[in-house]
Amino acid sequence: MATIKDVAKRAGVSVGTVSNVLSASASVGAERRARVYAAIERLDYHPNHIARSLKARNTKTLGLIVSDITNPFFPQVARGAEDAAFQHGYLLTTFNTDDQVEREKQILSVLRSRRMDGVLLVVAPSTDGDVSHIRKAEESGIPIVCLDRVPPGVELDSVSVDNVAAAQLCVRHLISRGYRRIGIVTGGFTLQTARDRLEGYKVALREAGIAPDTELILEGNFRRDTGYRLGKSLLLLHNPPTALFVSNGMMAVGVVQALEETGFSCPADIGVVCFDDLPFSEVFRPHLTSLAQPAYQMGYEGAQLLIQRLQGKIKSRKRVTIRLIPELKIRESTTGNRVPDGGVEFAPVVA
Repeated sequence: MATIKDVAKRAGVSVGTVSNVLSASASVGAERRARVYAAIERLDYHPNHIARSLKARNTKTLGLIVSDITNPFFPQVARGAEDAAFQHGYLLTTFNTDDQVEREKQILSVLRSRRMDGVLLVVAPSTDGDVSHIRKAEESGIPIVCLDRVPPGVELDSVSVDNVAAAQLCVRHLISRGYRRIGIVTGGFTLQTARDRLEGYKVALREAGIAPDTELILEGNFRRDTGYRLGKSLLLLHNPPTALFVSNGMMAVGVVQALEETGFSCPADIGVVCFDDLPFSEVFRPHLTSLAQPAYQMGYEGAQLLIQRLQGKIKSRKRVTIRLIPELKIRESTTGNRVPDGGVEFAPVVA
């Protein structure tokens, strides 16, 4: 196996020059740099990153912890984070908690023991609100940037959308189409994200003089099975809703299944708006009106922010909060041929 000395000898430079080329820590002329790269390729040299990380006290690796890798939203986040990490010479490793706090704790413990440079975190829901494991990880010297979900009780850098305003936009659109009896399938209320989306739903209704009806508010867990179960419960009410706001894409898939099984026609019988624009949403009939979160940008901006912290480009200890702008994509599921509840038809509201 080739060593750094072998590379230096073949390139006709010092070991220090090879090291500088590999780390980009000092200026090396183009001609010598080309000779070093040629020698590296010819000898199939691979640096010992473990030894280098011990000396430099960094591993050039980042961890991405997501709550549900089967949710199409998170692979887009991961792709953005990986692109940003790669541009700066970092390797990104992705972990899945399956929305389990205990698993989140175990992963953070492993990342600390493996000396991961920094962590991008989508927090798992916690019934008791305990975030001590997150706080301890950051206090140990590992910077953490939260994506999508921001945990209460701990000050961290974060990249997300304004969930209250985004949910408001969705429900305002339904109201603009004349719908008045609007149900919601939410995520678990242990998550601030779910509470914020419910709040946006309520604010939009009150703006229109509509009192929120507890019968039409059902709590799920951001997964397909609860979308199906709760969607069916709402559709089978004696006085069912004329429109549904579904708080994420996976639950919307379940709601579509419930619509098919109960014989409801969308949008003729019921309108549907989904928070999240699934990559395959246009496969559904009708095409779903959806709030598109900039998932790729969320991952990219989060990784950039984390790397800036690691490189000392952000010196202030004040936490950075980035709020991205989503886009409401109006499609067939809210464009029925009639004014749904006998009201006046309004112009649709778009982002």
